[in-house]
Amino acid sequence: MMSDSTLKASVALIAAVALSAAAYQAEGVFAPLTLALFIIALVWPMQYWLQARMPALIALMITMVATVAVMLGLASLVVWGFGRVGRSLIADSSRYQAIYDAVVGWLDGHGISVAGLWAQHFNVDWMLRSAQQISGRVNTTLSFWLITLLYVILGLIEVDDLHGRVRAFLPPETAQVLLSASADTAQKFRRYMEVRTSMSLLTGLLVGGFAFAVGLQFAVEWGVIAFALNYVPVIGPFIATLFPTLLAIAQFGTWQAALFVFICLNIIQSVVGSYVEPRVSGHALAISPTVMLFAVFFWTFLWGLFGAFIGVPIAIAALTFCAHYPSIRTDRRSARRRRAEAPEGA
Repeated sequence: MMSDSTLKASVALIAAVALSAAAYQAEGVFAPLTLALFIIALVWPMQYWLQARMPALIALMITMVATVAVMLGLASLVVWGFGRVGRSLIADSSRYQAIYDAVVGWLDGHGISVAGLWAQHFNVDWMLRSAQQISGRVNTTLSFWLITLLYVILGLIEVDDLHGRVRAFLPPETAQVLLSASADTAQKFRRYMEVRTSMSLLTGLLVGGFAFAVGLQFAVEWGVIAFALNYVPVIGPFIATLFPTLLAIAQFGTWQAALFVFICLNIIQSVVGSYVEPRVSGHALAISPTVMLFAVFFWTFLWGLFGAFIGVPIAIAALTFCAHYPSIRTDRRSARRRRAEAPEGA
């Protein structure tokens, strides 16, 4: 006969699979809603402080203007940085073509033919399809953000009413657990973004300083890009490391120099992400690196780049709610008590 703990684990696993399938199939609904809840948790203290001193609609307008300004600022930094680098790449296309020809010649000399593969997969039709996909992605992104902002506006209006409804329609104990878990999650979200912002600034300064020290072109741009992309865990730092390495190959002309740039940039990312950030964030945001990596890649698979950004906050929310749920706390205490009472070596 199945034990209670096994039954609960089986039900939880089935529920997780069902929720994941629903999230994947209904990305257009759940992704902007989840991101909107995250934004609401971040900006609610500002909205609460403002509406205590002025009409609620004016406070809402100020909060939304500030929110949109921050979003546009981060997006502008990425566009500016990559735009500057991209124009330089286009201007130096002949040099990159020569490097490509040299690489192809070296591979052909060692029995590896890439010319046929390139002609088969990277042709005019491929470029046209890519351009259409990029255009479609831009339109989808704009729609995504418009829906998200609409959710944020409606959510900020209803936060106060929602507290009353929860207490009115749910049993007192359930309402208390839900509200306390929500407040704790929102506080952790704000702490997470504070830490992420400070670590992004540190990463941007270190990357820009390193690029300037070794004479890599676009040192300021690489620092700005590293700052902005560091908000996307794992994937953002990888992109911020890869592109300067590719530029170093063309600028310095040797694979040793490019490898040196790649290693140093990864050291910067690793030291900041694996050593400095955990000590700054403290115990409240302590998440296993395995859980964080899984959350990033899992939600990236489900929702793309937005999933990569929101994956870690979703993990934080899930862990926080589990910690507040009474039965889970009881199960944890029982498990600790059984381990303490078990005979040594059992």
